Amino acid sequence: MDWKRSLRNRLAARCAPKKSEQELKDEEMELFTKYYVEWKGGRASVSTSYANIPRFYYRLPAEDEVLLQKLREESRAVFLQRKSRELLDNEELQNLWFLLDKHQTSPMIGEEAMINYENFLKVGEKAGPKCKQFFTAKIFAKLLHNDPYGRISIMQFFNYVMRKVWLHQTRIGLSLYDVAGQGYLRESDLENYILELIPTLPQLDGLEKSFYSFYVCTAVRKFFFFLDPLRTGKIKIQDILACSFLDDLLELRDEELSKESQETNWFSAPSALRVY
Repeated sequence: MDWKRSLRNRLAARCAPKKSEQELKDEEMELFTKYYVEWKGGRASVSTSYANIPRFYYRLPAEDEVLLQKLREESRAVFLQRKSRELLDNEELQNLWFLLDKHQTSPMIGEEAMINYENFLKVGEKAGPKCKQFFTAKIFAKLLHNDPYGRISIMQFFNYVMRKVWLHQTRIGLSLYDVAGQGYLRESDLENYILELIPTLPQLDGLEKSFYSFYVCTAVRKFFFFLDPLRTGKIKIQDILACSFLDDLLELRDEELSKESQETNWFSAPSALRVY
């Protein structure tokens, strides 16, 4: 340390006029910035990986952090709304079917309409940005079977698109009940989902409201018994979508569902009454 310079600075400071409050604050901020930059630079020199590795853990807000919880809920709601707008609606699906039918490739095999890769790409260009994800070489190869002309079935491709759209719609619908936002549903979350789903299922119109609680409990137990073998009290939304239980439950939307199908469907009204 240069003692001579330090003594001169000290004497100059004593002789200098008294600084105003604003000048003192500015000086304090300047010193803080200087030492903070030095400290941060010193940490970075310890390991340069700190500057390259992005943040991958975000702490969930505590119960008493009401403002953070509200912010998290609102941001998730906006995110899910944006994802929902990215999905194809009925009009866009009809337009896609019209384009596929218009670009089918001859010759036909029976009544099955086919399309080759060249026309497949043309449809992808005309269908719009929402459909772009479905018109890839990978998806075409996945649906390509033993056609001698290297074509795929238009109906199989359209069913593939509809299935994907349905899965994304259902995932968004389930995510609305994911209170923690971690990709899981607790027992109470799944109960709320099924309870609010009942009025949309025509095959359950005959159930009395007093029976709803038992029906919901029975349905939820089915999911948790098979999808939560370690009894953690929560199920991955991804596992719910991958299993056939949700398909069976949503099958009850069909107003013309046969009695045989109702008898074999665990979630139908006759099955629930038998358990009761």
